Amino acid sequence: MTTVTFDKATRIYHGLDRPAVDALDLEVTDGEFLVLVGPSGCGKSTTLRMLAGLEPIDAGSVWIGKTDVTFLPPKDRDIAMVFQNYALYPHMTVAENIGFHLKIKKMSKDEIHRRVVDAARVLDLEPFLDRKPAKLSGGQRQRVAMGRAIVREPQVFLMDEPLSNLDAKLRVQTRTQIAQLQRRLGITTVYVTHDQVEAMTMGDRVAVLKDGILQQCASPRELFMQPANVFVAGFIGSPAMNLLQADVAGDSVTIGEYRRQLSPEQQAALTSSSIVVGVRPEGLVVAGEGEGGIVATIDVVEELGSDSYVYCHAELPNTVQLVVRHEGLTGLHAGERVVLAPIPGSAHLFDAATGSRLPD
Repeated sequence: MTTVTFDKATRIYHGLDRPAVDALDLEVTDGEFLVLVGPSGCGKSTTLRMLAGLEPIDAGSVWIGKTDVTFLPPKDRDIAMVFQNYALYPHMTVAENIGFHLKIKKMSKDEIHRRVVDAARVLDLEPFLDRKPAKLSGGQRQRVAMGRAIVREPQVFLMDEPLSNLDAKLRVQTRTQIAQLQRRLGITTVYVTHDQVEAMTMGDRVAVLKDGILQQCASPRELFMQPANVFVAGFIGSPAMNLLQADVAGDSVTIGEYRRQLSPEQQAALTSSSIVVGVRPEGLVVAGEGEGGIVATIDVVEELGSDSYVYCHAELPNTVQLVVRHEGLTGLHAGERVVLAPIPGSAHLFDAATGSRLPD
């Protein structure tokens, strides 16, 4: 059984005022596909490199299975890494690239051939085994890099933004192939990306990082439905969640003509008199006048066929930008004034002082 465990793992770069990764506690279960996601500089690639042995650990430890690998060199960790730049040898054929590490380990030619052919079959690369990388598309080169990792039969796959060099259409196709391949092989995988759509569609669980600190680790559905704090709420989802700050008066909060009553548990959890109300674009609907919503002016309407996105602004009293997702086409136009009302049960409540989610 191969698990990966970060036990208060910390990495501090000289000259920075905070750790790049700060006391990370995280466990990846056997065979799990875990995605690390977050904005640039959040520590996700550093976390991966700590696991690979490419970055030293200043405090805490990292375990692969029952082995403490904190101070082991990369070659002794039984991991295989896939990078964003493919790192293929241009003078070698696809077969030679895939089998290169096996040749270095002095495996027999028959065993190398067997593993290379098996990997090529899994990745649909059999017709290209005699080609050089220059004759391949970007997606094919990335599959060769995957094949080179697969033939090593490691305990853990590490993938550092492997799709970032592909165009949008190929990225969608290749991410599906990687997810299917990982599930077929059942190898524990840690995958880094800055693309939250990629994270939500590929991972069994997603770990969201900010400033080197783990914000939440949960299934994509849980991250979307129950974000732990304002940062996760705003980061996960495309377009992003609408976040509106308001003051609490008595047992309720009012935004425009929209009023939300707080439960006793929510009132007890508050640490300040301000609250953040979050509503996803699909949680807002255009209501009629006097229906208790937020009066807004439409700035742009994007008609995408199956969906429409209505971008608005409201004066509350500060100007706030709002996005509404409308199923199908809409007859709305820029410049119109509309009333936006949250669908019952769609609002998420957060303490404005701490950013933490309030109890449901």
